[in-house]
Parts: sequence; C-alpha cells; structure tokens
Amino acid sequence: MAHTELGIIEGYFGTPWTWADRTHVMETLARADYRFFLYAPKFDAFLRKRWQEPHPAAEAGAIRAFASACTASGVRFGVGLSPFEAYRDFGSETRAALKAKLAALDDLGVEELSILFDDMFGDIPDLAARQAEMVAFITANSRATHFSFCPSYYSDDPVLDRVFGPRPKGYLRDLGRMLDPAIRIFWTGEEVCSREYSTGHLRRIGEVLGRKPLLWDNYPVNDGTRMSQFLHLRGFTGRPARIGSAISGHAVNPMLQPHLGLIPALTLAESYKKGAAYCYGAAMEKAAVQIVGKEMAAMIVADLLAFADTGLDRLGSRADKLRARYSAFDHPAAREIIAWLDGAWRIDDAVVQTG
Repeated sequence: MAHTELGIIEGYFGTPWTWADRTHVMETLARADYRFFLYAPKFDAFLRKRWQEPHPAAEAGAIRAFASACTASGVRFGVGLSPFEAYRDFGSETRAALKAKLAALDDLGVEELSILFDDMFGDIPDLAARQAEMVAFITANSRATHFSFCPSYYSDDPVLDRVFGPRPKGYLRDLGRMLDPAIRIFWTGEEVCSREYSTGHLRRIGEVLGRKPLLWDNYPVNDGTRMSQFLHLRGFTGRPARIGSAISGHAVNPMLQPHLGLIPALTLAESYKKGAAYCYGAAMEKAAVQIVGKEMAAMIVADLLAFADTGLDRLGSRADKLRARYSAFDHPAAREIIAWLDGAWRIDDAVVQTG
C-alpha cells in the first residue's frame, strides 16, 4: 500500500489555539507519522484581509519558534496565505506588497506556502488565469520548498456557487493546465464537508486537475453555528486507505478543541496503517486512552452520543451532570469539555462571514 502523507491544516473559523496547544498537537501527531502542519486559522487577519501588513513582533516570534519546533519533530511547517481578492487588481502596487509579504514569511521559516483563494467571490470569467498568474509570481518570489493551492471552488458542492457566485466554466481544468505540476491542489470532495471519499471520484478530479488532489478534509472540524454544537470525537469513517493511491496527501482541518481533536486525528493514521483491518470504534477507544488515560476515555466513549449526536442546545439538565463528571479530572481535554458545555466554543454566523 502506497504511503499517504498526512498533515494538519488549521483552516477553521473561531478562536485559534494557543501556541503551546499547537506545539502539543504537532508533536503528538508527529509521533503518529503526520508530516506537515499548515498554520492558516481564519482568525489571523495578517494572513487574510490584512495580509499586506506584517505580523506584530511578538506573534512573528511565536510563529518562528513553532517553525523550529516543527523542524525538530520532522514536520514540514507551512503557512496558508489568503491575499484577499488581490487577483482583482494585480498591478504594481499589489505585486510590491505581495513581494514584501513573501519576504516576511521566508523570515518566519516557512517551508510550505499554501496559497488559499477559498471564501472569496469567484464569478470572474478569467478567474483561473488571474489566480495562476499570482501563483507563478508567488512561487518565483518565495524561498518555500513546497507549494499548495486552494481554488475558489474546491468542491463539487453547489453551496459554493450559491455563496460566492457561479463558478466559471472550465475553471478547474484551466487551473490544472496553467499551474506548475509540482503545486498540489486542495480538494474537499463531493461536498464541503464530505461524508466519504471514493477512489473513483478522486481519480476523476485528478484527471481534471492534471495531478492527484490534496485532500482538505473538513472532519473533525466543528466551526460554524451548527457544527460548534458538537464534539466530533468518532474515529474517521468513509476514508478507506485505498484512496491513498488517488491523492497526493491528506490534510485534516481539526476540531476547535486541540486536545480532544487529537482523538479522531490519531484514528486517521490508524486507518491508513491498518487498511481493510481498520475498525473505527476500536481505533477511537485506543486513541482516547492514549490522549486522556483509561478512566476518562471510558467516560468519553460512554458519553459519545451526547457529544457527537445530541448537541449542546439539546443536552438540557444532562449538561450539569457532564460538567460534574469531567470536573473531577485535571486534564486539558476535560477542561475543553467543560468550556464547550459552558458555551465558550460557540460560533455564530457573523464570525464565519467576517473571517
């Protein structure tokens, strides 16, 4: 079975992780053979709508330190840059600002640069040509050794056309033809949050793109008004190891709760490792024991329906019982459960629309 490169892409809306939590997640998953980490939270405006501004000194120092920690763990560090709608006017002023930004990112120790055009209006006939021109400029002016790209239409899901305008005819095929074959292209699947991936679908997309797609997997992320009601703790399903032959890598968009999110993330590595012998329930229990210990893992398994299916607003009086149960543990994952019960992780539509 071909090896599939696994990684994390912080592509969520809402409050980003602390650097200590980020480092813990990276080091834990490095031991499970995750090999890249892309820093791209929607909350970081200096990578999005304020991309022309440098990161403040303290934040730049934290990013640089994290990049060094990644290198020490054998993990490729990357950043997701979203030069917000710069393709609408890619003149000399925008080019100069972008060149300065790329120099600043080089200084932070970026090994992989992800150029992200998701969550932007894209109903422009020559969109592919404009974006390809920008990507060529970026790759020519960056010292990164790896490049990845998220198109404006990164799924077959019609919700993208409703929100960001109808996709230009032939957009993906034109991108595949215009972009350097070495640049990996993100794809979330048949839906923005795909329930499953099939080899047939991924091979079809690979033919359109002229390369194997790089999966941007929106599980177990739980941002958004509806999804923040849940803790997606189940092991990965619908991602059979055989899809590895049809993709260039598999990037996980994680849960808002960094410690709890390690549980499903570990099961993905188990799925690729075990292939047809993978059992998602057993893998989840094994991962939970690794992250929180036997006693708390047994409780999480027992409460899984409440966390993953019932949802916060429907817990009623059970929320108080859960709060009392997990208050007995001095563990960051237990504190994440209590904070979730207290509504600390709620996300409303305004956060998603302005991110």
